[in-house]
This record gives sequence, C-alpha cells and structure tokens, in this order.
Amino acid sequence: MERGLLAYILIPLLSAVIIPFAARNKPRLADILANVTLLAGLSNLAYLLLNANSFAEVPGDGFSLLMVFTIYLVALCVVFFSAFFAGAMPNRQAYYCLLLTSVAAMCGVVTTSDFFTLYIYVEVLAVTSFALITTDDTSAGLEGAIKYFLLTFPASVFIIVGLSLLLLSIGSFSFESVQLFLSAGMPGGTVLFAMGLILLGFLIKSGIVPFHAWTPDAYQGSFSPVSAHLAGIVTKVSGVYAIIRISMLMRLSEGMAEALAGTLMFLGMLSIIVGAIAALRQKDLKRMLAFSSISQLGYIVLAAGLGTPLAIIAAIFHLFNHATFKTVLFLNSASLEHASGTTDMEKMGGMEHAMPWTSWTSVIALLSTAGIPPLSGFWSKLLIIIALWAGGAKVYAMLALLFSIVTLAYFMVMQKKIFFGKKSEAAETASEVSAPMLAPVVLLSAVIITVGLLFPWFYTYLVETIAKRMIL
Repeated sequence: MERGLLAYILIPLLSAVIIPFAARNKPRLADILANVTLLAGLSNLAYLLLNANSFAEVPGDGFSLLMVFTIYLVALCVVFFSAFFAGAMPNRQAYYCLLLTSVAAMCGVVTTSDFFTLYIYVEVLAVTSFALITTDDTSAGLEGAIKYFLLTFPASVFIIVGLSLLLLSIGSFSFESVQLFLSAGMPGGTVLFAMGLILLGFLIKSGIVPFHAWTPDAYQGSFSPVSAHLAGIVTKVSGVYAIIRISMLMRLSEGMAEALAGTLMFLGMLSIIVGAIAALRQKDLKRMLAFSSISQLGYIVLAAGLGTPLAIIAAIFHLFNHATFKTVLFLNSASLEHASGTTDMEKMGGMEHAMPWTSWTSVIALLSTAGIPPLSGFWSKLLIIIALWAGGAKVYAMLALLFSIVTLAYFMVMQKKIFFGKKSEAAETASEVSAPMLAPVVLLSAVIITVGLLFPWFYTYLVETIAKRMIL
C-alpha cells in the first residue's frame, strides 16, 4: 500500500461513517458532505498531477495516481449529479455511504502492490456495487443486481484459486515477487497458470465477451446515476486495471505467457466486434451504451494483451478517456430519462431543441468515443492502432480501425433518433435539466476537448512522469 495515497482511501471511508449520523435529520447534509469530500480530494490530486516538482515526491507509480484522480473525477460528477437528480430519494444517506465506500475500495485497488489486497478491495467494491444497483428498489434493478452477483461470483472463485496457487509457488502475492520470479527465468508453469486464472476472473468482472451477459442488464436496471458510476469507473477498476497490471508481468516471460497474451488480444478484439454489432441493434439507450462500453473496453484489453510499452500507455490513456466520455453519455441518458420518462430511443425523437446542452455534450462524447479528431478518444485509439501495427498485429490494427467507423455509425443513429429525429410527444413537454445537473457533463466535455487539443503536451507528460514509473 502506498502511504502517500492512503488518505484518499481513509477520508471517503470516514465520510461514509459520519454521514448516517450527521445527516440523520437533515438528508440534504449528506449531499454536502459527499460532495465536499470528493471535491477536496480531487483538488489535491489535480495539484499533484499538474505540479511536476510535487509529483516527483509522490510514492508509487504514476499509473496509481492517475487512476485515483480518475476515480475521484468520475465519482464527484456522479455524486454532484445525484444530489439534484434524486429528489426525495428515501435512502439518501445509505446511497452516499455506498458511493463513498466504493470510492475508498477503488482507491485501495489501484494503490496496492500485491494481488491478495487487490482482491479484497475488489470484493468490497463488488458488494457496494450490488447494493447500489438496487438503489431505486425497482424490479429491473433487483434483476440486474442478482445477475451481477450470480455471473461475477465465479470470477471470485477463479481469482482465489489462482491466488492460492501463486502463494504455493512463490510464497508471495506481491507484484514485485511475481516480476522477479518471471524475469529470473525460473520454471513458471504453475505461476503462469495461476496468473491465467486470476486474469480470467478479472476478465469476467470487466464484462469482456464472452463474459458480458451481466453488463447490459446491470446497467439498464440500475438507478441512472449508478449506471454512470458503474460504466464510468467501477468496471474499469474492478477488472481492467488488474488486467493491465497482469499484462505488464506477462510480457516479461515467454512460452505460456505468450499464449495468455494472445488469448487476451483475441478476447479484446471479440469484445470490440460483438459490442459494436450488438449496440447497432438496441432500442433502449442505456442498453446501447452498455454494449458500447463492452466494445470500448475491448480496445483497452486488446492493447494490454499486446503488452509493449506503447500499447500499455495507449491502454491507460484510453481507460482515462473512456471514463470521461462514457460518464458523459450515461449522465445524459439519466437527464433524458428524467425529462422524458423513458430510455426508449424510439420515443425520444426531436429532443435537441428542448435539451440543447444535453445534445451537444452527447455529440462531443460520442465523437470522442468513435475516435474523431481532435478529441481525446482519437489520440488514444490512434496510439492503440499504431502499437498494434508496430507490434506485428496488423489484422487487429485494421479491425480496430474498421470498428471505430462502426462505433461512429451506431452513435450517429442514436443521436438522430433521440435529438434530430421527428419530434416526439416526449419532446413536446420536455425541457433542459437544471444547470447543476448539466455542470458535471460540461466539465467532463471540457476535459475531453482539452486533453485532445493539448495531446502533444499530455503525451509527453504521460511518458515523462507516468510511463517511466509505471512499468514494473
């Protein structure tokens, strides 16, 4: 555990304990405490990331620090949005307690330096996610939570068996011990099998094809801000983060590790294809965005499987970008549901005039998702394609480029149906959501544009202050 980042775990956890008592008779105080906690943490993290001198003094690698920053950024946007979306939500205090506990758990996942502690935090995150999915007490939410539990439970079994084999083989769970064991050229068959089981568990928790069955139902059935929380950051931290870490270790060895890396790349490409094609066929907005998430996570896993330094940087960059643009899209889906009372795209035509801010922030996010320049998503996808081409995976590179076009196609269909299509009954009565509900999506849209326009500086920063400390 990195002591310099320990406060980002403990403070939200402390707030989660205080909220039920402090806000017992004043539910709105829970909103204030949750927002102040996350805003204070995010402000300090922004200073650490942007101040080169202080960054050099931060313990651990830059990957962990960037992930903690991303967690706080997404969580603050979700919490701030929820404060004005939820209205008279009866279990307000419990909702914020769970969100802050999930933030603490995610920060624990990305700051630990051994697999067992990482697993413990992932399980805490799974429990809070299960509870959050049922926030609004609907049958859809309960169904989504049950599917989430039943279909991700086997993942925990695979991970714990893999951890047991890892302990028996090398006597340690630490990333450093695994690295030393593999780099020393010692026989690593059992260790690599253990790593394969751990990897399989985290692939399931990520919702990568063919382990994606729980994802659309969980996202569709969840309380709308929770969908943004799950898609924006939870699935990335509970699964994809660990996959990237493991891929750093696998590329240090040969033989069986190469087979694991090849499997990872295949499943990443399969997720890109299946997610994109399935998204084209959806009528429900949240379900379409869920399949889109599966497809975009495929790009990250594909790059992580390649495992070259450029591919790892590209995977991390796309992970950050995906957190921003997917949170925008899911928060906008919550706004549309709030204004129209439905997530059926066929019933929301012509919303652009009623909700112009929601419309144009969606355009920014979808263009970034599809990899249109000069937005942030273009650069991370370009890096992934260049890394694949340079690494000899030219077929994967061409397919990744092709399905970026498919991504643009299904998002254009979505935008036309919801905002630019024939004016629906919902559009007649709908109006733009309040300025506080728009603030998080405008902030994230600004991040998408800024990172895209300042890419040369951002890439140099990524290499100089993160990549050099990132590779184990």
